[in-house]
Amino acid sequence: MRQVKIHTGALLAAGLIAGLAGCGSSDDGRSGDGPPDTGRPAAAAEPQPSKQGGAEIATVRGRRIAVHRQKGDSAVWKTLSSPNEMGATRVFLVDAKDGDWLKVLLPVRPNGSTGWVRASDVKLSSTSHRVEIDPKAFTFTVYDGDKVLRTGKVATGEGGTPTPAGRFYFTELVRPPDPGGAYGAYAFGLSGFSPTLKTFAGGPGQLAVHGTNQASALGGKASHGCVRVGNDDITWMAKNLAIGTPVVVKE
Repeated sequence: MRQVKIHTGALLAAGLIAGLAGCGSSDDGRSGDGPPDTGRPAAAAEPQPSKQGGAEIATVRGRRIAVHRQKGDSAVWKTLSSPNEMGATRVFLVDAKDGDWLKVLLPVRPNGSTGWVRASDVKLSSTSHRVEIDPKAFTFTVYDGDKVLRTGKVATGEGGTPTPAGRFYFTELVRPPDPGGAYGAYAFGLSGFSPTLKTFAGGPGQLAVHGTNQASALGGKASHGCVRVGNDDITWMAKNLAIGTPVVVKE
């Protein structure tokens, strides 16, 4: 088990927690995931040097990176900063490689957007881990290659704020100030966004996988789009899964 490294400064946690989409209290009065005032940023398990197999993670080297619509384009489509808006080092999940160019999954709307970056602008690492979430069975499964490492119950979005299906990845990890609070022990930001909430608590409607103080709600629909897991499960994820780990939400 890899040790979680805790860093100083509350800005990252406050920014992520306040901006999470899918994490507000439910209309039926259940205790939800309302944003706490502050928190502590944490670093997830370190990804390994890039190798054959598994998923490749691209970590931005500089303070910003140019994203192009197509490889070889001279025109810049988007410029993204690093650290990102939440104060975490910017990472991408690599979708394809072609010479000096990388096609990467982008943490922007619409979900599933991709772009091309120069390989020289990032540092590559890899992970054999992935998380699969089954909204119909209300379960998650963590894999190491084909090996199942951990499974558990989840709660997903309800009513008009569903948890969207798709391929995502972890973009940052924070430790909320109160591990017994609505966000639980840890919260991983996801590269995806709510399909119905364009903003939430002043943030962009970003999705997350996080703990909960309402374990009884696991196994059903209870959030505004975020994926809730048990505190033991999210703590295990924080200690074992790197930023950039792929997360697949099934149809």
